[in-house]
Amino acid sequence: MDYKKNYENWLNYENLDEELRKDLLSIKDDEKEINDRFYQELEFGTAGLRGKLGAGTNRMNYLVIARATRALAEVILDVGKEAREKGIVFAYDCRIMSTEFAKEAALIMASAGIKTYLFEDLRPTPELSFAVRYLSCISGVNITASHNPKEYNGYKVYWEEGSQIKDDIASKVLAKMKNISYFKDYKSLTYEQAIESGMLEIVGEKIDRAYYEKVKQESLRDESELDKSVKIVYTPLHGAGNVGVRTMLAETNYKNVFVVEEEEKPNGHFPTTPYPNPEFPVVFEYANRLAKKVSADIIIATDPDADRLAIEVVHKGEIIPINGNQAGVLIINYVLSTLSEKGKMPKNPAIVKSIVTGDMGTAICKKYGVEMIDVLTGFKNICALSNRWEKTKEKTYVMGYEESVGYNVGTFVRDKDGVTAAMLFSEMAAYYKKQGLTLIDVLENLFKEVGYYSEKGVSIVLEGIEGQERIARMMVEFRNKFPRTIKDSKAIQTIDYKTQEKTNLENNEVSLIDMEKTNAFRVNYDDESWYTLRPSGTEPKIKLYTYVKASTKEESISKLEEFQKVVLEVIHSIK
Repeated sequence: MDYKKNYENWLNYENLDEELRKDLLSIKDDEKEINDRFYQELEFGTAGLRGKLGAGTNRMNYLVIARATRALAEVILDVGKEAREKGIVFAYDCRIMSTEFAKEAALIMASAGIKTYLFEDLRPTPELSFAVRYLSCISGVNITASHNPKEYNGYKVYWEEGSQIKDDIASKVLAKMKNISYFKDYKSLTYEQAIESGMLEIVGEKIDRAYYEKVKQESLRDESELDKSVKIVYTPLHGAGNVGVRTMLAETNYKNVFVVEEEEKPNGHFPTTPYPNPEFPVVFEYANRLAKKVSADIIIATDPDADRLAIEVVHKGEIIPINGNQAGVLIINYVLSTLSEKGKMPKNPAIVKSIVTGDMGTAICKKYGVEMIDVLTGFKNICALSNRWEKTKEKTYVMGYEESVGYNVGTFVRDKDGVTAAMLFSEMAAYYKKQGLTLIDVLENLFKEVGYYSEKGVSIVLEGIEGQERIARMMVEFRNKFPRTIKDSKAIQTIDYKTQEKTNLENNEVSLIDMEKTNAFRVNYDDESWYTLRPSGTEPKIKLYTYVKASTKEESISKLEEFQKVVLEVIHSIK
C-alpha cells in the first residue's frame, strides 16, 4: 500500500470526522507514524478487528468500523431473506468509543434492511454470545478489545451458533471489504427513524434475566453443602462485569461480597492499571488491599468485557495468585468430582482445551473417565465442538478452558464466560471452606495425586512493521534452531501446526495431525516437558508457553526455570 497516498486521501476526505482530521494533522511531520497507520489495513480475521484507536487504515475508527460493518451486512444479505429478518445484535463494553462505534454499526445494519438489536448499555461478552442464541439472530458483534490496554478497541463478530466466526465467514467479510470504500456514509436512517421503523430495537433487561437464570442453573451444590459466609473480594477492573457478577453472587446468596470501589465504575481509561488483563497478578493491587482489610477468602477479577476471569486465594494469611492452568484444574476437578458424586455424569463426557493449555487437567479427566480434546487456540475453536456435538450427539460438552484465564461451563454461552466462572469459583471456595480447606489445599492435594506441573507463559512485544517482520523471522528460524536437549531432557517430537506435521525426532518419521492450520510450533521432550511458540492473533507479540512435570514442587520449579532460560536465549538470538 502507498501509505503517503492513503494519508492524503484520508486527510482530503471532506466528510472526515473533525477529531480524526485533527489526529491526522498532528502527525503530518511524523513519517514513521504515518507509515505505521497507513502501510496496511487493520486485518479482519476470526477475531474480527482489533487495534489502536486513531485515524488510519491500520487503526480503529469510524471509517474502519463502517467499512467492516457494511461488509458484514452484505454477507448477511447474501445468506437470504431469513437471515436478514433474524438480524444481528450489538453489545459494547466500557472502552473509549465503544458506545459510539456500536451505535454507528447498528445504524449501518438497520439501514441495510437487517433487523438490528442494540443493548441499552454495556454488557459482558458472554451475554452477547447468549443473546445471539436467545434472539435467534444470524450474527452478533461486541465492540470490545477485551483485555488490551486503553489505547485499543475492537470489533468481535459472532455467528448464529453464538460462537465467534471462523474462517468460512471471516473470509467472506474480508472479500466484501475489498470492494467497499472507506469514504461513503452507509447510513440512510437516523437513530430516530431506525427506532420508529422497527429496524432497530433497544434490548436489555429481558435478556439479562434470561442469561442470569441460565447462569444459576450451572450451580452444582445445594446451599446446605456450602459455607455462604465465605468472603469474596471482586474487581471488574472498570469493565462490564460489575452488574452481572454482583447480581449472580447476590442471587445465589453470598452475603460477604466486597467490591473494589476504585475499580467499580466503567472507565475506558483504566486509571488503576495500564493493562487490564487479570492474567497478571499486578492488576490485583487494589483488590489485595481490600482483601487484607476484610480478611477475604478468595479474590476475583474479570477483564473489561468480562469473558476472562482470574482468581487469587488467601491461604494461611498469604495472598497467592492462581494461574489459568491451575484455576482450570480446580474447576475441572470440582465439576467432575461433583457430577460423579451425584451420579450426574453425562453420556460420553468431554472437556475441550487449547493446544497451549497444560496437561494436568487431562490427568484429572482420566480419573473420572472423561475425554480431553485439544483444539487450536481460541474459544471459537473450543466452542466449535460444542456446536458440532449439539447436532451429532456423539459427545457431551461439559466445559472448555484455556490457560489465558478463560472458562466456559455448559452450552448456553459459546464463548469464555467470566460471570458463570465467578459464580462457580465462589461456590468452590464456599464448598471447600465448609470442609476446612482453601483452594490452595485442594490444588496441593491434586499435585500429590497426579504430579507437580509447572508452567509459564512469556510474551515478547514487538510493535510496528519491524516488530511484525521480526516475529515472522522468529517463527521461521526457531523451527530449525530449537534446543534438542535441555539438561537431562531430550526432544523427541515436534508438532508444526502450520504444516500439520508431527515429526518423530529419533527416526524423522512424519505423520499428519487432524487440525486446522495455524502458525504455531511445539516441541515435546522425553520427560513430559514441552513448549509451544506462536504469534498472538490480536496483539503485536510472540508468545512462548512452557510446561514441565516433576515428582516434587522444587524439582518442577527448577526445571521450568531452566527450560525458560534456554528456549528464550534461542528466541532472542533471532534478530
